[in-house]
This record gives sequence, C-alpha cells and structure tokens, in this order.
Amino acid sequence: MSEIKSRNNIAQSIKRLVLAALFCALAYVATILTSWIKVAGFLTFDTKDTLITIAGLILGPIYAAVISFIVSLIEIIVNPETGFWGFLMNFLSTAAFSSVCALIYKYKKNFKGAIIGLVASVFSMTAMMVILNLFVTPLYTGMPMETIASMIPTLFLPFNFTKAVLNAALVLMLYKPISRALKAAKIIGVSEENAKAVDGSDKTATKKPLLTNLLVLGIGLVFVALSVVVFIVVLGGKFTFIA
Repeated sequence: MSEIKSRNNIAQSIKRLVLAALFCALAYVATILTSWIKVAGFLTFDTKDTLITIAGLILGPIYAAVISFIVSLIEIIVNPETGFWGFLMNFLSTAAFSSVCALIYKYKKNFKGAIIGLVASVFSMTAMMVILNLFVTPLYTGMPMETIASMIPTLFLPFNFTKAVLNAALVLMLYKPISRALKAAKIIGVSEENAKAVDGSDKTATKKPLLTNLLVLGIGLVFVALSVVVFIVVLGGKFTFIA
C-alpha cells in the first residue's frame, strides 16, 4: 500500500513539474506576443504575470516565485539590454504579484480569497515597483535619483498600477477556464465535491455558477478596457506589436 502511495506521489510531483515547465514556456511566449503597448518609449506591458499567477493559484506560491525567476532569467538571456538590474526588477515585480495572490488563495480557496489575493497583488506589485524605481532604476539608466523620483507619481506609479490591474483582471477571467480544462484532462486533481461539476454530469452544480462566471467575465473585460484606455489616453502609450 505504501509503495502504491509512493508511486502516486512521484507521479503527482512529475505532473506538477511538467505543468510548471508548461507555464514557464507560456509565460515567456506571452512576453513576446503581448508586449503590445509601450509607454514613454521604454515601459512595456505584457501578460506573463497573468500566466505565472494562474500557475501559482494551481501549484502554490513557491512555484509562482520559481517560475517568476526562471522566466525573468530566460528574458535576460535572450535580451540582455537591461542587464542584472533589469532582471532583478522584472523578477521581484512578477514574484510580488504572483506569489502574494497564490499565498492568500492557498489559505482561502474560494472566490473571496481570489479577489482578496488579486487586490493584495495589485498593491504589492505597485509598492514593490515604487521602491525599485526609486533605488534601482537610476543604477541602470544613469539618470539621477531626483529625476526618477519626480517621474514616479506621473509615470511609474500609474503605469505599474494599471499594469497590475490589467493582469489581475485577466487572471480573474482566465483562471477558472484554465483550471477546469486541466482538471477535465486529469492533469491536476479534482475533489469529489466538484468532480461532477467539472465533467458536467451534475446539472444543478453547473447552472448556479453560470451567472457568476458571466459577471466575472464582464467585470474582467471592463477593467481590461479601462486599463488599455489609461495606457493609451492618460499615459500616452503607443501600440508597437514588437516585443
């Protein structure tokens, strides 16, 4: 019996590692395909935080931090322009966003926990980037700290806050569909409690969340649209379609 349990544990660990590797690849692809708005010529939006946070919600906060590190490392290897300091800021901002959300959700696994986690992530990442912009950005841009400090309230703070809100909205919209697909494919576990809802055999379980899912989708779309408007109209961002 213990041998069977041990084999099952090994199989589950392998599945989790494979899933983590898949999310690493998807997150890096997202940095290439979704760096579609540039603000002030050098601040770029991408959706890797969305995918890494979803990975964290499924696999746990440690995985979120590790995936954040690996994807940031791949980025700096492929595109070393920003050097070590750019890598550090990239890693810490993504880890702050994804790990905080995953940590809260780990101990409160319901819709309320997800919302609290995402709100905490938005403010954690924004606060982290204010500190990093103030003390690290001058090191690799060569700009005086006073100049960077003057740009924080008008550029860096609204940019990072809007970027965090946009990623939070995308997580809200995409987490459930992705987790359901992974459960249906038996890539991740599904509890007996919601097994019927996942495979669709329990019609009463699927009717009730429908309105909630549509409401979540609608709210997510509104925040995505508002974020894009802020990027373009308020911050003067431009579409580049270049990573």
